[in-house]
Amino acid sequence: MYKYDDYDHKLIAERVAQHRDQTQRYLDGKLEEHEYLPLRLQNGIYIQRHAPMLRVAIPYGMLRAEQMRKLAHIARTYDKGYAHFTTRQNVQFNWPKLEDTPDILEELATVEMHAIQTSGNTIRNTTTDEFAGVARDEVADPRPWCEVIRQWSTFHPEFHFLPRKFKIAISASANDRAAIRVHDIGLQLVKNEDGSTGFDVYVGGGLGRTPMVGDLVRENLPAKHLLTYLEAILRVYNQFGRRDNKYKARIKIMVKALGVEDIAKRVEAEWEHLKDGPSTLTEAAMAKAQSFFIDPDYETSPDEGDFEQQRADNKAFSRFVTNNTVAHKQDGYIAVTISLKKTGVPPGDITDAQLDLVADLAEKYSYGELRISHHQNIVLSDVKKADLFTLWQILEENSLATPNIGKLTDMICCPGGDFCNLANARSIPVAEEIQSRFEDLDYLYDLGDIEFNFSGCMNACGHHHIGNIGLLGVDRKGEEFYQLSLGGRSGADANIGKILGPALKLERVADAIETVMKVYVDNRVEGETFVEAYHRIGQQKFKEAVYA
Repeated sequence: MYKYDDYDHKLIAERVAQHRDQTQRYLDGKLEEHEYLPLRLQNGIYIQRHAPMLRVAIPYGMLRAEQMRKLAHIARTYDKGYAHFTTRQNVQFNWPKLEDTPDILEELATVEMHAIQTSGNTIRNTTTDEFAGVARDEVADPRPWCEVIRQWSTFHPEFHFLPRKFKIAISASANDRAAIRVHDIGLQLVKNEDGSTGFDVYVGGGLGRTPMVGDLVRENLPAKHLLTYLEAILRVYNQFGRRDNKYKARIKIMVKALGVEDIAKRVEAEWEHLKDGPSTLTEAAMAKAQSFFIDPDYETSPDEGDFEQQRADNKAFSRFVTNNTVAHKQDGYIAVTISLKKTGVPPGDITDAQLDLVADLAEKYSYGELRISHHQNIVLSDVKKADLFTLWQILEENSLATPNIGKLTDMICCPGGDFCNLANARSIPVAEEIQSRFEDLDYLYDLGDIEFNFSGCMNACGHHHIGNIGLLGVDRKGEEFYQLSLGGRSGADANIGKILGPALKLERVADAIETVMKVYVDNRVEGETFVEAYHRIGQQKFKEAVYA
């Protein structure tokens, strides 16, 4: 993975010093709140319901073990002993003191981490598939391209005050695991017959108040033109994106208003001024980016030990293998997902002790690297099958082996009203009740793969619009209600879920989810997933059952 050079270290050190000075001046009363607000946001600091929140960047979800240990130290020293992983593959601390944030950023800098552009109207963290580089179905490793975009976008002077925040995602497999169609820009990496790399470029996706699926604006863009074409899109957005209304400021609104054909023409016209210019990627630049992502020193066809026999002898281990691992490109290895969705724990939360443990496990079993998924879980990407049983036992002892990846209880969930000022309703207690209702693993597995996404407000941090089942907290005269939607999808066939009916009171939500599952079980055909059954059956049967 990428390592900072001298320029990076100097840049981050200067930013930390600036933030320290700005924060001290604010605390001394020399900066007004309205003056300090944009400055703290540039360093990922929000003011939540009970305390400040600090969001730390994890570029394309990759961490070294030493960085994970630093997050554990920060959680232990400056917070309440835990951290929260987000759908943007970043990490949040919910309880730091404002006066401690300069010290936290300084500590992060010692392990080459920061909070730059985790907030504000800038280009945010570029995300990708958590199995990038090891997945058998990818056409090429997308991480070098994420790194190219990261370096280009960080402190880019032209795009530091965009009309609104801006998000980019890259996928390199047909089975899109990065949800590129619901990003401001989505990039599908393609390989041509001559071995060259290109990108299908989607523009105008996004969730929030006005959820939309992005449109294809250019097919098979040659890789060397990636940055110039992105720059053309952002210039068009900077010029024509609305700044008079923050609810209509995202690029998706501009695409909807002007039409994708018109947008494509404007981008092409702007690109004429940039194509083959200084930002064109040279072979040397692309090779340098790829050099940061070389494979670890895999063993050639390592002995798998008693792996298959251990699966046969231990039902719990076999369940874990089936649900929490995926095939690896290298024979004898496997990618392991550590679930942060144990019932009774807020989805995405992890304690300082668990952070330290996972760092140790990464060093011992996965070449010292970890991945954060946009499903708010952790991935050890390079585990020998011979080591998996021992690893599983350790995870099981430390409440990190819940075998539910991809199932209903592996829900995406924002912190909701327990923390966020913007939330209309709590999400954590509702998530816990739903998880408790579906703790029977045999029933959970019988239901099959289901994406359940939960947001506490219309900002859609929980991606509820693209959940097979989506839940949104809404306010009705000061009382918490929850709007249920069905049929959303996040992959290559992405679509926005459809609201089922009137919002439900808190006490009815878990019952409604159970009813939806019963309708699915009663009407599915063999081998059909929930979302497939929903789109075949239609909404009416589900609606009649829930609102009977």
